[in-house]
Amino acid sequence: MTTMSDALHERATRLAMRRLLPVLLAAYFMSYVDRTNVALAKTDLAADVGIGAAAYGLGAGLFFLTYALFEVPSNLVLYRVGARIWITRIALTWGAVSTAMMFVQGPVSYYVLRLLLGAAEAGLFPALMYLTTIWFAQKHRVTVIGIIYVAPTFAMVVGAPLGGALMELEGVAGLQGWQWLFLVEGLLTMVIGVVVWRLLPNRPSDASWLSADEAEVLSARAAGGAPHATRLRGNLRAAFGRPFVVVLALIYFLNQTVASGIGFNLPATVKALGVSDPFDIGLIVGAGGIAALVGVLFFPFLARRHGHEVRLIGICAVAAMLAVAGSLLAFGTLAGVLLLFVAGFFTYGTLPLFWSVATSRMAGIVAAAGLAFINTIGLVGGFVGPFAFGAIEEATGGTRGSFVMITGVAVLGAALVPVLARCLRRERVVEPPAATAPTPADDEPSRV
Repeated sequence: MTTMSDALHERATRLAMRRLLPVLLAAYFMSYVDRTNVALAKTDLAADVGIGAAAYGLGAGLFFLTYALFEVPSNLVLYRVGARIWITRIALTWGAVSTAMMFVQGPVSYYVLRLLLGAAEAGLFPALMYLTTIWFAQKHRVTVIGIIYVAPTFAMVVGAPLGGALMELEGVAGLQGWQWLFLVEGLLTMVIGVVVWRLLPNRPSDASWLSADEAEVLSARAAGGAPHATRLRGNLRAAFGRPFVVVLALIYFLNQTVASGIGFNLPATVKALGVSDPFDIGLIVGAGGIAALVGVLFFPFLARRHGHEVRLIGICAVAAMLAVAGSLLAFGTLAGVLLLFVAGFFTYGTLPLFWSVATSRMAGIVAAAGLAFINTIGLVGGFVGPFAFGAIEEATGGTRGSFVMITGVAVLGAALVPVLARCLRRERVVEPPAATAPTPADDEPSRV
């Protein structure tokens, strides 16, 4: 009987992956394109509307402040109304605001639209993580999350060249190249919102393409053996206050400070090497996305084969730190840029492992709130990275000091991984109802 149930579950999981993941990938792909396309427009915004390095960095980071502010409330609304309605709303509103970026006239309008973009998109990523907790068993989540992370890394690979090509439309219909960039990519996002509305079910029981038995086994295995909390009151500590949640949030904050600090300034770093054509810059930045793409596929593969997710997170943190430090030593050269690509391989590669650890220890509304909380703290790092980078760049007249700051942040991130390992010894992985051997983690029973 167990063998039959396992076979049914595997078949239903493969079907859910085929049906759900293309929709989720499309939404996350466009979210990454729309939040980072401003990096391609950095130098043109300075020339056309007077947005300098510090103003650019502040505006790039302001997106993450409103995203963070509305993150937990957004995911709690999603828990009540369902993923289909809420992710559709997110995509339509952020697509509209992204399109409106074409009307930026100076720093103030730039700041306002970046704040609105963050508020509109708030909750998307934790919504995707929450969906993994109601559709997929824990043993499949590192794979599913790794595939979801293909979206932003693939966006680096093709999004930057696409954006560079759109910027080549300079002067067409009286618009600047950067205006075409925001117009076309914002409208594409709104199309994705319509696709989400048509194709994304809220939960297995809502999917017309699943049989009743398939929907039941997916829900049961995803839920695990622990009951879901249905009320947030009384579960705030479970969502926000457990030591492993706090440490995960801090590590994610540092990870995002490094990733956003480098990512939002990589096109300008490439341009400083003497590359002037926007499409060529996009191609080079896109090549860095290939490294990140390989990372989000490679490390989940290692985790499936060998386990030890926290150990792999530590390896990624130390390796990223060394790569960033090496880029500082090779500052201003092609080797320095290549080392930043290596840093991206490890910085992004750790993320599927990171969220697999988080989702394995939360369920129900605690997962909805707790995952959003972790992402909220990480998003503050998304503000700090570009803001501090731009402020240091403007104060010193160059980017070397900014990369010193990024290196220091990477060191702190590596130092926190042993603390995370100690915290996880007091936590428990949520197991599926059918008894399975516990993973070789360092865990003791704890409430979910």
